[in-house]
Amino acid sequence: MGKIAFQGEPGANSHIACQNCYPDMDVMACATFEQTFAALRDGAAALAMIPVENTVAGRVADIHRLLPGSGLYITGEHFMRVNHCLLGLKGASVGTLTHVHSHEMALGQCRNLIGELDMKPMVSADTAGAARELAEANVAGHGAIASKLAAEIYGLDVLRENIEDSRQNTTRFLIMSASPDDAVPEDGDVITSFIFRVRNVPAALYKALGGFATNNVNMTKLESYQPNGFLATQFYADIEGHPEDVPVRLALEELNFYCSQMDILGVYKAAPERADLRGD
Repeated sequence: MGKIAFQGEPGANSHIACQNCYPDMDVMACATFEQTFAALRDGAAALAMIPVENTVAGRVADIHRLLPGSGLYITGEHFMRVNHCLLGLKGASVGTLTHVHSHEMALGQCRNLIGELDMKPMVSADTAGAARELAEANVAGHGAIASKLAAEIYGLDVLRENIEDSRQNTTRFLIMSASPDDAVPEDGDVITSFIFRVRNVPAALYKALGGFATNNVNMTKLESYQPNGFLATQFYADIEGHPEDVPVRLALEELNFYCSQMDILGVYKAAPERADLRGD
C-alpha cells in the first residue's frame, strides 16, 4: 500500500494517528513539515498525516503557513484523543524529576502536572524527539512528555499516564495526497476545504460569505493568512457539504463573484468523530 509520511520522530502522536488510520501502510518519519510535503510531491510517500489543530493548544502555525501553497490535496480527516505520558529513565520515579522535556504544545497541555511536581519545562522539537534525547543523554532528574509508543521505542519507563490538563485534548489531522481523491455526494457527510482571496472592494468578505448563510451551508472553519504582506489576506475555510450539492454550489458561485482567487483543497468524507465532538 506504500508509505504514509508524518512530521516527527518514531513514537510521535502523528505516528500513532498513521497506525490508527492505515495500519497496513509503512510509516515514514520526516524532520519537518516541508520534508513531509516534499515526500508526497516526489512520490516517496503515497499519503501524509498532518496535524492542523488541537482543542487545547489551537492551530498548528507551520501548517497554516505551508498549506495554501503546497499544491497538495486533502483526502480525509482524523480526530485523535491525545494521551500524554510522563516518561523517565529506567528505575526513575516521579519524585526524582527536576526537568521535563517535550514539544512546546505538549508542555502547554500538561501545565498542571508540571506545576504540581515543580519541574522545569524544556522545549524540544517534538514529543518523540524529547523521549529519544532523554534515552540518549541518560541524565538523572530529567523526564519527557511523550506517548506510550515512544516509551516502548526508546526503552523508557512510563511514570504517569493521561497527564494532560484537559480530558477533551483532541488533535485534528488532515490526510493529504499529491493528487485529488474527492468524495462523491452519495458518500454521506462530506467536508469541502478551500482557500480564497477576496477582491479589494468595500465589505468584500462580508458579501462573499453571505451566500453560505442564505443557502444554509454550515461553515465550520474560517482562518486568515497574510502570505504576501499585510494587504494580501488569504482565507482558509471548511464547509459541510459537497460542491455538487445545490446549496453549496450556489454559495461557492456567490463567493467566486467577490474573489480574485479560489481553490478547492479537498472534498472528503467527514470523520465519524466530528459528529461526536459537536454533540450530534
